[in-house]
Amino acid sequence: MIEVQHVTKRYGPVAAVDDVSFRVEAGQILGFLGPNGAGKTTTMRVLTGYLPPTEGTATIAGFDVLEEPIEVKRRTGYLPESPPLYPDMTVREYLTFIARINRLPAAERPSRIDRVMERTSVGDVADRHCSKLSKGYRQRVGLAQAILHNPDVLILDEPTAGLDPKQIIETRELIKELAGDHTIILSTHILPEVAQTCERVVIINKGRVVAEDSPDNLTGRLHGAVTIQLQVDTLGADPTGTLQAVPGVASVNVGEPGSDGRTVEVQSAQDVDVRRDIANAVVSNGWGLLEMRRARLSLEEIFLQLTTAEDEAGEETSAPDEETEEPAPATESADE
Repeated sequence: MIEVQHVTKRYGPVAAVDDVSFRVEAGQILGFLGPNGAGKTTTMRVLTGYLPPTEGTATIAGFDVLEEPIEVKRRTGYLPESPPLYPDMTVREYLTFIARINRLPAAERPSRIDRVMERTSVGDVADRHCSKLSKGYRQRVGLAQAILHNPDVLILDEPTAGLDPKQIIETRELIKELAGDHTIILSTHILPEVAQTCERVVIINKGRVVAEDSPDNLTGRLHGAVTIQLQVDTLGADPTGTLQAVPGVASVNVGEPGSDGRTVEVQSAQDVDVRRDIANAVVSNGWGLLEMRRARLSLEEIFLQLTTAEDEAGEETSAPDEETEEPAPATESADE
């Protein structure tokens, strides 16, 4: 449904996006992650036809963003980080205008507008001017305009920015509901949101893709050795030597004794499951095994590992900071 092949976007000597390639299958939700200035917004603008790539190709539903931009826009709903609202229009007037420019049949417009206002919970401000909306309502109206024409693809840049916790949960559930019928690229700084919402993750840093996989697979790939956390009542004994002697155990880190025993972290070689042998070693010594679980890297840890490693590689150039917007081409404005 979405295919990006070797896309590069340069501003003079600086590559905001550098040879980026990835693919999103129909109905998937892809989490697009990266620090500020990594190239996320630039990539999204290329996909929506806002910016032309310097090199490479991108297709939406089989249509090239450069060669068939109108067909791409018909099949794409886009929510930029700053929702593109007209302050002098009411919410209903604005959505009616969006329906008209998307060429929705006149007979369908009122019912379609009512439906998307209900789905995004903005019906109670339908007659309020956009200039009078709070940031949270502006964000939800922006999402309403993105899904109004029922596009095949949704590209959402920070869709929950400015929402309160209840609204974030509602928006997250809405995005999950939209998956299947829509293919979604979701850019966000809220990493737990990606873990709970997205089937695949692309992590970009300094304009380059540094990882692409499912959250679970990324955890396995980056952790290397397997870490097992135990809670053990050793009756005052030090379990280090006993656990270190278990075949396949690489290291043992024992915490201080507490009211509920000791916390023990055991690291084993990759692809070696030592849990059964560890349990046998604990029980055979007469100790109490209170808890055993495999530790997993959080998405935050994965993100920090990848972007920190890339930063330490000594890249000489970096993408423009997306917080302050990338430099404008000579014929275009950098303002959103």
